Amino acid sequence: MRQRLALTALLVAEYDPAIAFFVDCMGFTLVEDRPQGEGKRWVEVAPPGTDGGGLLLARAADEGQRAAIGKQGGGRVFLFLETDDFDRDHARMAAAGVRFLEIPRREPYGSVAVFEDLCGNRWDLIERT
Repeated sequence: MRQRLALTALLVAEYDPAIAFFVDCMGFTLVEDRPQGEGKRWVEVAPPGTDGGGLLLARAADEGQRAAIGKQGGGRVFLFLETDDFDRDHARMAAAGVRFLEIPRREPYGSVAVFEDLCGNRWDLIERT
């Protein structure tokens, strides 16, 4: 038996600013942007070079969902972006306006720095040793 996580739904306020952030600032690929009717869209983004594990950008549909934007990890690091070149991606993302919450640090498991996406969700950018 083989299984994998295909997508993680990430609540966003609006589609277009979220697409711009993930594509322009984080360097993700826009995999799909398909209308679903009544203003809903299927918007999928993924890191370059991946064969899955992308994000489904889901526009919040009600007050409860809007209240959860940026809080899906409960204030903890929620998502982990693994890279093959930490210094390259950290520099590119910082130059594109990604807000890092700490200076890069070297840990026994690799290089890492916490950053926030446009909604306030915390991520680790990590290159494993």
